[in-house]
Amino acid sequence: MSENNSPLILGTERIDKLLKGYAIPAIIALTAASLYNIADSIFIGHGVGALAIAGLALTFPLMNLAAAFGSLVGVGASTLISVKLGQQEYEGANKALGNVLTLNIIIGIAFTAVFLYFLDPILEFFGAGENTIGYARDYMQIILAGNVVTHTYLGLNAVLRSSGHPKSAMYATLASVVINCVLNPIFIFGFGWGIKGSAWATVISQLISLAWQIAHFADRRQLLHFKKGIYRLKAEFVRSMLSIGLSPFLMNLCSSLVVLLINLGLKEHGGDMAIGAYGIVNRIVFLFVMVIMGLNQGMQPIAGYNFGARRFERVTHVTRLTIFWAVGVATFGFIVCQLFPTYILKLFTTDAVLIAEAGYGMRIVFAVFPVVGFQMVATNFFLSIGKSGQAIFLSLTRQLLFLVPCLIVLPRFFGIAGVWVSLPAADLIATVLTAFMIAAQFRKLSYA
Repeated sequence: MSENNSPLILGTERIDKLLKGYAIPAIIALTAASLYNIADSIFIGHGVGALAIAGLALTFPLMNLAAAFGSLVGVGASTLISVKLGQQEYEGANKALGNVLTLNIIIGIAFTAVFLYFLDPILEFFGAGENTIGYARDYMQIILAGNVVTHTYLGLNAVLRSSGHPKSAMYATLASVVINCVLNPIFIFGFGWGIKGSAWATVISQLISLAWQIAHFADRRQLLHFKKGIYRLKAEFVRSMLSIGLSPFLMNLCSSLVVLLINLGLKEHGGDMAIGAYGIVNRIVFLFVMVIMGLNQGMQPIAGYNFGARRFERVTHVTRLTIFWAVGVATFGFIVCQLFPTYILKLFTTDAVLIAEAGYGMRIVFAVFPVVGFQMVATNFFLSIGKSGQAIFLSLTRQLLFLVPCLIVLPRFFGIAGVWVSLPAADLIATVLTAFMIAAQFRKLSYA
């Protein structure tokens, strides 16, 4: 598939071919990023220690919060641009590009200023103790300092995909991952910077990829490119982007609350090692989640374009095909993690206590994992066609109405097992509701 004409063939090319062309680059890029996060934990586990992994896990709520603000702009802009391209409103899509850049810079700087100032109290609230707060602080000070780079890099990558350049988006992510993996051992082991070295490697690698993205959009031969008059924030674009991006924003915001409750529950019933165990299990979960997210990113421009062009049969076709592959990926993750947990965990640490804690949690977390594939694609389906209200509802019910109550109630009766069991229990309940909602939306599209 030629990247130069791909926005124009989203409404005519075979769905399976389009999904492969858009999803495979996204899967490669996101899987590589997830593998980097796993490698990052491995470097920290072997180069710094088991408590450093626990310190890193304590930063997850704050990282999710940062991702929430990033997705507020990036996901909304991606969907908006896809729909406008489908409607052949090229000037509007170009103005959306300029607004993405401006909004990400503003939000990134504001986020950094606020959270750097209150960093220690925030980490203590997240469950950091005297043994782990130093590691968490050292890591987040550097990550937060480079937050505007991260937000802008992720936002422009979303625009690359939605504007018909999935391979370019993949190359940008792969470049960041490769540079990161090269710098990480140099900074941690060679320079002796410890956990700070990992953070510096992350920021520097994203900065290099951001420079390449800016060079791409500075090229006037591109359909979407930087030019005068597109950077001033326009109320209609900001409202549309934030409205669509509100669902992933709230989802990440809820994820931050969920991880906070998980960390607090694990600390109360299992201590620092239990938090470290969750940090490892979370990295493994994200490996498979990132593959599914890659499928979602491949689906999004196809569904958004065809919805804008009112080719609804193509919208449902690409959604069903994406669900099929996502459930397959999640089922593979379930099988591997149930059969070989110890072999996987030994990659991260040689600490026997940490391995035992993580192995126990991993089997529970992956107990109903196949349904996660369906659930993620269904929520993304509503986002892709601009139905942010439904997507927000699904995101909030899974995390706020189902998972949070489980995390509050179950540990009181079952201790640490109640913390772990809360995750698959919420996924199972939420999937039933999701199935009813997507079936109803498919019926509406079939009669439109």
